Amino acid sequence: MKTGTQISAKKSWAKALARPAAEFPLTQLLVKSGKIPAGLRGTLYRNGPARLQRGGMNAGHWFDGDGAILAVHFTDAGAAAVYRYVETAGYQAEEKADKFLYPNYGMTAPGPVWLRWRKPVKNVANTSVLALPDRLLALWEAGLPHSLDLQTLETRGTDDLGSLESGSSYSAHCKRDPITGNIFNFGITHGASTKLNLYKSDPTGKIVQKATVALEGIPLLHDFVLAGKYLIFFVPPIRLKVFPTLAGISSFGDSLEWKPELGTQILIVDSETLSLVSRGETEPWFQWHFANGFVKEDGSVAVDFVRFADFQTNQRLKEVAAGETRTDAEGTLWRVHLNPQTGKVTAAEELLDQPCEFPTVPASEIGQDSRYIYLAMYRPDVDIVPERYGAIARFDTQSRHLTIADCGKNRYPIEPIYVPDISSEKGWIVTVIYDGNSDSSEVWIFDSDGLSREPVCQLELPGVIPLGFHGTWKSAV
Repeated sequence: MKTGTQISAKKSWAKALARPAAEFPLTQLLVKSGKIPAGLRGTLYRNGPARLQRGGMNAGHWFDGDGAILAVHFTDAGAAAVYRYVETAGYQAEEKADKFLYPNYGMTAPGPVWLRWRKPVKNVANTSVLALPDRLLALWEAGLPHSLDLQTLETRGTDDLGSLESGSSYSAHCKRDPITGNIFNFGITHGASTKLNLYKSDPTGKIVQKATVALEGIPLLHDFVLAGKYLIFFVPPIRLKVFPTLAGISSFGDSLEWKPELGTQILIVDSETLSLVSRGETEPWFQWHFANGFVKEDGSVAVDFVRFADFQTNQRLKEVAAGETRTDAEGTLWRVHLNPQTGKVTAAEELLDQPCEFPTVPASEIGQDSRYIYLAMYRPDVDIVPERYGAIARFDTQSRHLTIADCGKNRYPIEPIYVPDISSEKGWIVTVIYDGNSDSSEVWIFDSDGLSREPVCQLELPGVIPLGFHGTWKSAV
């Protein structure tokens, strides 16, 4: 179906976003089927927009919803879960006022146009999480992280990681090197010139090194990839129209302009020194998420990611907030081969020609050649335009074999996360399912080598967890 085609049909997934999610305290979970694996010990953390309405008004984009964290603790006593909003300053103010007060990705500030430019953007803390030894960070694109208690999810406030200035941005897609434990991330400074700020933290989260790289215009950068000794950024041909955004006439998301004539810029950074190794350019595409990257034996680099032909995906995700998607805009899994010394693409191939998103690999294999990529996908033989992902899958990069776990009609999983077994070589895939048939949410656990089989365990959650974005696993050992 041609990109941009408009179709109308409301589906069961919309119920998960139709009302603000309700928090619940630490609650022991009932086992619906199977049993919790004996070696599954630790905590699953998930983040996502949980409130898209206030005072009778709807948020303008899925990205605008207030973040809420789900923690599922797996111990010898079973599984217990807690769900809480991240109590940012903006969340607290809007709770008190019972109305939207701030601009955001898909919203302009309420009130007269001549007053909108004075309103700060609300940090919604809704995109991802980073589990540190002594705290959990709720991450968002354009502001400081928020620190939470690892057990109770109580919000402690913003976290500067030792040296971030007020007003800095710390992206939602940090990368942890499994060999050194170092954590890499970035932020963008807008102004007379745009700068890509690079951060390296030690395993405690404390920033130990910084650097900057100049960018052209104001692009949209959501993710990057760690590939061995390199940090790699694909800068898509999107630029912000500054005046309507600053003037409060148009939201940030609506002011982003697709400019394919600019091509995709490739930045390759040395992860040890944070210095720019090369800057290249190739054909235009867009990507939200990378799966992984690694250095090959010949010194070249391979990068796996979900590639979109253009930026129509932004419109489709905007429609998610309204509970009815009409725009056909999906990505597929690609591998690009790069010369790191020149930043030039030497080859590009589509690994999987089926629509997919939220690619992940085992945390222990980030930055290395990882055989398996886990994905969210559509159920077979469904009309994908009005639907959301109804299956998860494992793609074998060696054999190119795809194993699909079809979650069933009106059931919607979110990003699959690989969890290592603490007592064996086995691994598990954990996801949270919204079941539109019963208007409820569950935690499903699969054998990573048997995704086509029934889940080994299904746990009932005490409340609905809206469709969300990203999560992580913190092992008990």
